[in-house]
Amino acid sequence: MVWEKDPLVQKVCELYDQISSLESLKPSKDVNILFTQLVLTCMPPSPIDVTKLCKRIQEIRFKLIRLCGEAEGLLESHFSTILGSYENPLHHLNIFPYYSNYLKLSLLEFDILKKHCSDYVPNKVAFVGSGPLPLTSIVLASFHLTATSFHNYDIDPSANSKALQLVSSDPDLSERMFFHTTDIMDVTYALKDYDVVFLAALVGMDKDAKVRVIDHLAKYMTPGAVLMLRSAHGARAFLYPVVDPCDLTGFEVLSVFHPTDEVINSVVIARKVPTTKHKVENPKLPNKCSDIDMFGPLLNHVNLIEELDIEDQLS
Repeated sequence: MVWEKDPLVQKVCELYDQISSLESLKPSKDVNILFTQLVLTCMPPSPIDVTKLCKRIQEIRFKLIRLCGEAEGLLESHFSTILGSYENPLHHLNIFPYYSNYLKLSLLEFDILKKHCSDYVPNKVAFVGSGPLPLTSIVLASFHLTATSFHNYDIDPSANSKALQLVSSDPDLSERMFFHTTDIMDVTYALKDYDVVFLAALVGMDKDAKVRVIDHLAKYMTPGAVLMLRSAHGARAFLYPVVDPCDLTGFEVLSVFHPTDEVINSVVIARKVPTTKHKVENPKLPNKCSDIDMFGPLLNHVNLIEELDIEDQLS
């Protein structure tokens, strides 16, 4: 099929032209309308394979992902500032327009994590690319991992300053939530302290950058630790970068999940393999990609998950 002539692709290109011509991506009526149209266009399950698009459309996709990332950062910064003006910011998180999505995504990720790590509760978790509104960490710490400490990493000092403001008034989270202003590529042996590392969707905006971050985590994470990544599938790959399971050198990919509702990101869970195993086996782990444990329908997520047939995808 010639995807370039697909109505969905043509609509995405039209929206890209309009979005790229905006003077600013800060929250406004025009920005909100265009990005809402973009998300609604890309949300329905689609058989489209973005790797088979022509070079021109590929370039549009890469630019669009960057525009989405910029707009998302500005949106989070805007609402973090508003929330920070409240005496108890965490009591007002529902003013963020996508808060319910984060509740669903965090519950999904927790259920996946619990399935693969049923024998222990993580003591220390790292979230890479936490941003000014670290909702995943806040939701997980508040409702699911209530005794776990969360170390949030972001390269932007203003983002961490705003994020800290949100939790500083909470007697519990202020003791368990930590913020580090640094490039994760400069973090080395400290990564061995974490039982679980979450990698935000927009850390590594293109494939090469994403793989560099993953390789760095593989080098320094402790064997047996869990890496949770956010990816995208179908037309949703116009919004976020795609993580190919076979790019996870040094990790054993356990499962891949594709939500089919308003939760946009797919979820990939992988476990760091022992260093000796990593050196002996083919670094691309070809057999691991076809032996991924497919997780049955999650409790309360029967209609949310469309499982990925890894073997078909990689054949």
